[in-house]
Amino acid sequence: MSENSNVVVQKGTSRTVSRALIIQMMAENFERLPELDRKIFTYGPMYLGGNGAFAGLIANSLYRRALNVTQGRFTSNLPMAVLPFLTTVAMYNVAVSKPLLSGDLNCPTCVLIRGALVGAVGAGVYPILLALPVNAGLATRYNTTPLPEKGNVLRFWMNITQPILRKMGVVIVLQVFFGTYLSSRHFDSYLKLIQLSTSNGEDLQD
Repeated sequence: MSENSNVVVQKGTSRTVSRALIIQMMAENFERLPELDRKIFTYGPMYLGGNGAFAGLIANSLYRRALNVTQGRFTSNLPMAVLPFLTTVAMYNVAVSKPLLSGDLNCPTCVLIRGALVGAVGAGVYPILLALPVNAGLATRYNTTPLPEKGNVLRFWMNITQPILRKMGVVIVLQVFFGTYLSSRHFDSYLKLIQLSTSNGEDLQD
C-alpha cells in the first residue's frame, strides 16, 4: 500500500480509495475473516509470549544450577515468566500486528523477518539476559558461589553464560521458527483482509 492512497482497479479503470478508508474497512472486515484466522491473529502473539515465558523459566533454572542457588525459587521464577511474556507480546504487536492492520507493512519478507526477530530476541535472547542479573543477585545475596575478584568478573560471567547459551540454542531456534510461522499466518490473514476491503472499496466507487 502507498502511504496516502490505494488504487483499486475495476473493469480497466483505476479508482483511488483513501488509505484511511481502507484501514477502516480492514478493521470492520476483520470479523468476516474465518474463525481460525481471527483466533491466530488475536491470540498468536500470546502463544509466542508463552514460549518466551517458558524460555525464561528454562534459563532461570540453568543459571540457578550453575550458581548453586536454591533460595528464592518463586521470586525468581515469577519475573522470569511474566516479563518475557509481556515483552514478547508487546514487541510482536508493535512490530507486526499493528503495522499490518494499519496498512504500514505490506512486504511479506519484512513481515517474516520481523516475526523471526521477535521470536529470537523477545522470546529467546531476552529471557537469557534477564536471568543473568536475577540469579547473580541471588548468588551474591546468599553467597552460594564464590565470586571472583574485580578483575575477573567479566570472564567469570562469560564462563557461566556460555554453556547456558549452548543449551538454549535449540530453544532460540524454535522461537525463530515459531515467530516466522506466526508472522506468515498473520500476513495471509492480512491479504484476505485486503481482498475484502478492496472489494468493499470498489462497491463504494460504483
